[in-house]
Amino acid sequence: MHSDGATQQAKQDDTLRRGLRGTAVGVALFAVLGTVTAVWANPLFVRMTPVGPWEFGATVLTALLAGVTVALWVPRCRLRTSGAGGLASFLGIACPTCNKVLMLIFGGPALLSWFDPVRPWLAAAGVIVMGFAAFRNWRAFRESRSDLQIVGGVEAPLTGGPQ
Repeated sequence: MHSDGATQQAKQDDTLRRGLRGTAVGVALFAVLGTVTAVWANPLFVRMTPVGPWEFGATVLTALLAGVTVALWVPRCRLRTSGAGGLASFLGIACPTCNKVLMLIFGGPALLSWFDPVRPWLAAAGVIVMGFAAFRNWRAFRESRSDLQIVGGVEAPLTGGPQ
């Protein structure tokens, strides 16, 4: 009986750690992404095109989904899908004329006439991809909770073999 109480306490501690880690990543990403893309006025970066009404929402959703993905991450999950979605969101949110890499690749006129109109769709695609990655991590997390027992704050497979 005592063992069940210790296991339950370890699961609660793990849940708290995961929640704090996910919250920290989400808040940090929101602050960094919003500052670097100049979604809000700041002394570090100046935006040359006006902020659209959807950009703040895309910033919030990107940070929220990144936090959820990090909180639910289990070792057998890869973060590649979430990273690709985050990159697409960043490119969709960022000012097209301020992005030096895009400016070098496409040039100013092409960015404003071709890339700027698709930015909302790119940001939406990034958020959708990150949502898919968060959902996949949630499923893997649920499966790992049914396959694992937490011993001393460390997850250990019930079967004893590698997963």
